[in-house]
Amino acid sequence: MHESDVRVVVAEVLAEQKRLHNNEVDEVVLKTIATILTSFGIEEEDRVELRADFIHLRKWRKSVEQAQTLTFKVVMTAIITGVVGAFWLGFKALMGK
Repeated sequence: MHESDVRVVVAEVLAEQKRLHNNEVDEVVLKTIATILTSFGIEEEDRVELRADFIHLRKWRKSVEQAQTLTFKVVMTAIITGVVGAFWLGFKALMGK
């Protein structure tokens, strides 16, 4: 058996161990997440409803952000219109004298 053959065998064994370890980690992570969600009262069967809830929350957040942007624009327009109107009235008063 040559050194290169030993290296190939060792590499294959290490790769197999890594694959098995990754599978074990994935299983532990899935079990942990399921346990946490169950402790919050979210069962596996509720996934569709949970997803719909998150979609609704995202839509609501985006609509609130859009309303804030629109409110800012309306307030800025009112302030600018008031300032321009005040200047116009001042100009008319000055020209009227």
